[in-house]
Amino acid sequence: MTDSNRSGSRRSYRATAGVPAGGGTAASGSRSGTTRGGKTYGRGTGRRVPAPGSRAHRFVIVALVLSVLATLGGIGGWGYLNSLNDGLDRLDAFSELNDRPDKVVEGSLNVLVLGSDSRNPDSTEGSRADTIMMMHIPADGAAAYIVSLPRDLWVEVPSNGADWPGGMSKLNSALSHGGLPLMVKTVENYTGVRIDHLIEIDFNGLKAVVDALGGVTMDIEPATGFDTLVSIHKPYREFAAGKQELDGEEALDYVRQRKQFAMGDFARMQHQQDLLMAMMDKATNAGIIGDPNTLTSFLESVINAVRVDEEFDLVSTALQFSNLRGNDLTFVTSPNLGSENINGEDVVVSDGDTAIGMYQAITNDKMSTWVKDNPDAIKGGE
Repeated sequence: MTDSNRSGSRRSYRATAGVPAGGGTAASGSRSGTTRGGKTYGRGTGRRVPAPGSRAHRFVIVALVLSVLATLGGIGGWGYLNSLNDGLDRLDAFSELNDRPDKVVEGSLNVLVLGSDSRNPDSTEGSRADTIMMMHIPADGAAAYIVSLPRDLWVEVPSNGADWPGGMSKLNSALSHGGLPLMVKTVENYTGVRIDHLIEIDFNGLKAVVDALGGVTMDIEPATGFDTLVSIHKPYREFAAGKQELDGEEALDYVRQRKQFAMGDFARMQHQQDLLMAMMDKATNAGIIGDPNTLTSFLESVINAVRVDEEFDLVSTALQFSNLRGNDLTFVTSPNLGSENINGEDVVVSDGDTAIGMYQAITNDKMSTWVKDNPDAIKGGE
């Protein structure tokens, strides 16, 4: 990968558009999908949000850290875990909320995970969530389900009681309209699932995590129609296609790119998840548990890159992950009918009936049954 002082001749691409569906219900009409490489990208004139391929043993960085912490606790490191827990930055995500969904099954856990690329995480003005995931752990602790909610999902965003009267908008706009409480309320209203905890990951802070791991290997996707990828941000790095070793700064630069890809924001979401998976692979293969210096640097850099709600407890949450292994993890994309154009904006339209069924399964702690009944919804399988 090389740096360049010129941006060169580059094309800008956007995802294909389509039609609205009010109130989170499915759009009507006959649609058929276009399949490439086993993934469905199109339905009618829209593009369905692709399910990023992933091997069953891969997971997002949150689960990685929690499983590492559970292992550490098992070898006598609970005091260290408590010190890490005390050092976590806390967020008030729930105190302003009312009329919330009921907790139907005690013991199950639903965590909202937000990946933000804001350089000023303390400001809600103009802040955004580039990655939105719901992590569901059943009461028996025997599995974990990770649902990716597209940032451009067209949903009802409630009023903030001030300058936003409420209405249909992109899911991630809730953060700029009313901060974390409105984001939680929007997700709960859309899904009907009660959120127990919130974890916010600062992608800018992940640079230190990548560097603590000694870099990561990522499979670079070239710009659509080109053999390489040139960053649109200074210093205009040029990334060679294929597997490349990246440091933290390079990795963050890569996962910020979107305009050079035909899939636009969908490609960026894919690459951000690829980065988290690459970190998972590196941390797992590097044997960080057996290297105290690397382990300490890794854990402390992660703690600095995340913020959690006021009631989140690192030790008890890690314990819920202590029995999970790679084949216990299932990845799902929130059911959708594709990207379409509403009022000049490219948005993702919910597949209402299927989505309702899935979120009811989460609420009732029946995701294992839903997954068996909906095998096409599962990511990867490689």
